[in-house]
Amino acid sequence: MATNKPEAIVINPEQPSIDKALEIVKGKWRLSIILLLDRNTLRYGELRAKLPTVSEKVLSSELKALLLLGVLNRKVYAEVPPRVEYTLSERGLLALPALIQLKEVGRIFL
Repeated sequence: MATNKPEAIVINPEQPSIDKALEIVKGKWRLSIILLLDRNTLRYGELRAKLPTVSEKVLSSELKALLLLGVLNRKVYAEVPPRVEYTLSERGLLALPALIQLKEVGRIFL
């Protein structure tokens, strides 16, 4: 006789960290933005020029997401016109070697 007992759910304690890592790179342009910034400081216009196929709306959205995730720093200068610069945060720099390795994995499978 079959029982309708639910299967036990196995919780992987590493899952939250994997989910967070994927959240950082899940956007189509996030990894590209991070790798462009590497150890550079770039303005919005410079990022836009280096990613010509991304729309302004998407670039702005991805930058905001990376800021909220703590991957980027944004510095606004009190100038006219306003100057805004983006750099990798300390945590972004710590993650950089793994993200560069991820890029290399993609190259292997091209």
